[in-house]
Amino acid sequence: MDSKTVEKSGKRPRVVREKLFADAFRQEPAGFDRGYFGFLTDADVAFLKARVEDILADYGVAILHPEAYQRFLAAGAKPGKDANRIRMPRELIREAMAATPKSVRLGGKVARYDIDLPRADRGFVMRTGTGAHGYVDPRDASYRNMDLKAVGEIAAVANTLDQVGFIAHSFVHGVPAVTSDIHSFGHLVGRSEKHVWMQPYQWENVDYLMKIAAIAAGGEDALRANPITSCITCSFTPLEFKYMDTHVILQAGKYGVPLHACSLPSSGGTAPLSVPAMAVMASAEIVGMTVMAHILAPGTPVIATPLMFTLDMRTGSALQACVESVQAANISVQLMKRGWGMVAHSYGSGSDTPDVDVQGMAERALLMQAVALAGADILGGVGQLECATVFSPVQAVLDNEIGAMVRRLIRKPSLELEALNWEEMMRIRAGGHFLDSAHTIATCRDQLQPKVFLRQGRGDYEKSQRRTAFDVAREAALAAIAAAPEEGFLSEDQTREIAALTAHADVHITAAYAGAVSVI
Repeated sequence: MDSKTVEKSGKRPRVVREKLFADAFRQEPAGFDRGYFGFLTDADVAFLKARVEDILADYGVAILHPEAYQRFLAAGAKPGKDANRIRMPRELIREAMAATPKSVRLGGKVARYDIDLPRADRGFVMRTGTGAHGYVDPRDASYRNMDLKAVGEIAAVANTLDQVGFIAHSFVHGVPAVTSDIHSFGHLVGRSEKHVWMQPYQWENVDYLMKIAAIAAGGEDALRANPITSCITCSFTPLEFKYMDTHVILQAGKYGVPLHACSLPSSGGTAPLSVPAMAVMASAEIVGMTVMAHILAPGTPVIATPLMFTLDMRTGSALQACVESVQAANISVQLMKRGWGMVAHSYGSGSDTPDVDVQGMAERALLMQAVALAGADILGGVGQLECATVFSPVQAVLDNEIGAMVRRLIRKPSLELEALNWEEMMRIRAGGHFLDSAHTIATCRDQLQPKVFLRQGRGDYEKSQRRTAFDVAREAALAAIAAAPEEGFLSEDQTREIAALTAHADVHITAAYAGAVSVI
């Protein structure tokens, strides 16, 4: 029995939270106009777009997957100056970018969580942070290595966050390291009805992960019809495509799974120490992966995913929320959307501090505004701390609140005379007010009301023993964890089948690394 059948049957106990989800993927009102902010003019976009083509056509990229390398040559690419490097003809680049779908469906296990991008209102969805190795327990703020219990708690909290459209799995400890992604993804996919983002850690694991997704979807045909997962494929900056990530593209095409073509340059390290140069590097790698998808898996939706980092020149630490990274994220999103019309995804939340603190709130608010105003379709990083290495459920609840504020911020206010309440404004008496205005009464409920942030005076604040938004967010996270159904959202048969496949992976992939057997 698949999850949609289970929902209709009423056999599975459910947590009543429909009201919390009322705004989950709400489209903005008719006539909504989105505000944009970016550093690039149309001429700038054309200039940088030409530089991207120059890199790919005149210098090229290294491709370490033999089959992909040969198929590039067959498509008209030319060998580069060093081993494994190919140069892409401009005609091939333009053909691929034109042919790649400009929209994508990220399916949920139930219809209300389906996400179609770009949104009709040109707004965004958010997703949780991925790849974290550490976890901050919301009960006592203690830190520990990420484990399967923490993954379940992340899902429980994310299930209740109305701005979060989909959930990413993390690296887990306490299981074989070579199959950590399989354990984490298998555990997560059964604990949410939202779309789940897949991140393979090595090529041998990709087919296991796809098979788990197919089980959770109700079969391979069901997965193709409604992809409940999408998969990241990463470049290896600068300008190299590993075997594993090329294999991901092939398997995504086989299973009908959308791709997030991800570049993670570090300015001053793997990319030049320049904001626009970093954006060009990321865009070249994303366009290169999109061309590869066009050759290896034609018709596969590709989401441009520049995740921008800057090296601190004093310490060598990677930073995701410094001013340079924020600017680069804004520029790269503009370039991918305005230059090629792609669905765009970047960090819209995250900080470089290791704790839920005032620095982190300032950094993630700045980052979220810059990326949302650039036109990003997906804002990633909800809940992540310490440059994407740690996850905090309390921070995730706070990020959800910021996301609601930013969603409203980018909604350009109407300038219609009715919206201005013009006639009444023109006849207001001296000393008058608008409290009892028909316009005020009709529109007052459109104000954004916070769920976590506080609006109280000193007296109430002191009476509450100085309770803060952090305390409210912590209570919300703990309530979500406590209310989550222990059995998850899959049938017993699906859960058993995923567990068996995970156990098979533990044996066979571990043995394969020891040189004993091959994997499926």
